[in-house]
Amino acid sequence: MHINFNQMSRHWPGFWVPTLYFTEGLPNIIVTTVALIMFKRLGFDNADTALYTSWFSLPWMLKPFWSPVVELVGRKRTWILTLQLLIGVALACVGFTLPMSNNLQWLMIFFFLIAFSSATHDIAADGFYMIELTEQQQSLFVGIRSTFFRLSMITGQGVLVMLAGALEAYLKVPSKAWAWTFFISAILFFLLVAVHAYIIPKSSNDCPSPMEKSPWADYLQTFLDFFKKPHIGLALTFMLFYRMPEAMLVKICPLFFLDPNDVANGGLGLTTADIGFAQGTIGVIGLILGGILGGVLVSLHGFRRWLWPMVLSISLPNAVYILMAYYQPTEMLFIGSCIFIEQLGYGFGFTAYMLYMLYFSQGKNQTAHYAFCTGFMTLGLILPGMVAGYLQEALGYLNFFIFVMCLCPVTFVVSALIKFDPLFGKSATKKQKE
Repeated sequence: MHINFNQMSRHWPGFWVPTLYFTEGLPNIIVTTVALIMFKRLGFDNADTALYTSWFSLPWMLKPFWSPVVELVGRKRTWILTLQLLIGVALACVGFTLPMSNNLQWLMIFFFLIAFSSATHDIAADGFYMIELTEQQQSLFVGIRSTFFRLSMITGQGVLVMLAGALEAYLKVPSKAWAWTFFISAILFFLLVAVHAYIIPKSSNDCPSPMEKSPWADYLQTFLDFFKKPHIGLALTFMLFYRMPEAMLVKICPLFFLDPNDVANGGLGLTTADIGFAQGTIGVIGLILGGILGGVLVSLHGFRRWLWPMVLSISLPNAVYILMAYYQPTEMLFIGSCIFIEQLGYGFGFTAYMLYMLYFSQGKNQTAHYAFCTGFMTLGLILPGMVAGYLQEALGYLNFFIFVMCLCPVTFVVSALIKFDPLFGKSATKKQKE
């Protein structure tokens, strides 16, 4: 793809796509992973920690119910900026709440506010991406958006968690350390709002979908159109079960890293700063590389060519957690290498999932329909995540990770069921040659 740097303006997609998806990913990782580590450090047990943070994901599951509102009311650029500002305010409120006694209810409220605002922001951001970029650009930038979404993970579960660990060591009070961490997160979000107000374009394509009947009739029709799509049953089965093993792992891995390295607990005994570096930095670098590789290869050869290598890569590397639970290593090089391998495979394999959702949501009301897809994706994470903590406490870490590997055939089965255009994902030039 030739890029004329002399003709680029501040509204070129190469400027706003990276920061937009960085901003989309940051509150997601704060709510789903950083909060998990925070609750563990505040003294909650594994079952409660996994359960609470799974509930925080509920807005991402339910967002299809209000996604037509974003489609039918107002401009997506306005939604994006307003919701980013609201997330910044909610992050600051978490910081003010943490030093309070009996603060669990307020923390739940503000985390839910962050989650609701972030889920709605996802609808608007993904919709803006789809209306502003052509299909070829979408395939090209899918690796870029995935990369910066993952960079937000480095910032969230890497930099912010390491910062919280350093503040824990300095302040000696975990609640105060995490309060300052959330204040800094809020400041970062306010800066991102200012940047996006400048670089996100005011586009003629960015307008509400025309109402053919009445608002409520169009709202209902958006749902009906989604569930009338060809092969809807197979598609939903894929969205719900493709990531089942990962849905179990994601809630337990940080707890496994933090629990003491002894026979009774079976963890690795890492500090908060250690986990921020190992999982939040080394692991996310692997995720980024896997995502970029997946986007480039699909753009060259199409979705069909790389589906099964991606299925293998998202499943088999989970076995590294069995090794770590069995040997309980203390060497950071070994731990970091295992995390890197697993996350590299996950980043490559998740590309198939994201591209299939883009493919299935094509057509009328694609913003709302993509939100429906991500809602079912989140449901596929919530349900396993809610029981993961109880299973881990009943089985222990080693047997839990073995159980997760036994779930991998589910990913293979649902991947074999989906239907799609064999040429989907290829560049226009490649399609013409064929």
